[in-house]
Amino acid sequence: MIHFIGGGQMVEAIIRAILANETVRKDEITVADISKQRNTYLTETYQVTAGVEQAVALKQADFIVIGVRPQDDLASVGAKIREHGRKDAVVVSIVAGVTMEKLASLIGEERAIARVIPNTLTDTGFGYSGVSLNRYATEDQVDDFLNGFGKVMYVEERLIDIFTGFGVAGPNYVYYFIESFADAGVLAGLSREQAWKIVLENILGSVEMLKLTGKHPRQLLDINNSAGGVGINALHELNSSDFAAGLQRSVLKAVKRTTELGLE
Repeated sequence: MIHFIGGGQMVEAIIRAILANETVRKDEITVADISKQRNTYLTETYQVTAGVEQAVALKQADFIVIGVRPQDDLASVGAKIREHGRKDAVVVSIVAGVTMEKLASLIGEERAIARVIPNTLTDTGFGYSGVSLNRYATEDQVDDFLNGFGKVMYVEERLIDIFTGFGVAGPNYVYYFIESFADAGVLAGLSREQAWKIVLENILGSVEMLKLTGKHPRQLLDINNSAGGVGINALHELNSSDFAAGLQRSVLKAVKRTTELGLE
């Protein structure tokens, strides 16, 4: 049994993926959200049991997933888990910025804790979720569940905030680039539909080329750009912009904000 405390967008994405991948059955999922409307929506949409009494669900759960916001009442959530949760249950936290040490102080020591930062690409099977385990949890305990909503990368907890700002926020940077690239095609004279198709094909093809060749992006850039040609002129203009530094500042800002959330 998997019990979700909180039923927000990320929890919904996980539920949708683990059901689609047949990681668990519908009758093995319970959810308790503070919003009755949200509980009703999850029940009607996914046929899971939502709006359950926390004490009952916690006593039955093999996995307890904390899916509330960092600024919510974690102390109350921890007290319920401490009182009603099975001692052998794995507590999975998807709360950004909250350390395993802090979680242990709330739910009780000597509990298996997995701190997970899920990727937002859960429906695609792509993207890594960053995972750190405390001394009482093992990869064997959590692998099947976590791989049900994407790929898994186990990292030291000191890297989790970085993983959040870089890896999990990663699709944001890609979406923004794709939008800007498509706009450039429209600005140059293509229709929106033409530009969109070309951009998506270039993105997919470039990623596949990197995988197939095993080459560094710079090596492929060198191959693609002849002396005085179109490509090298375009790169010269891009190099004169703030593109690379702006992207890097965005990642650092996201990492900083992740850490701040855990302190609020």
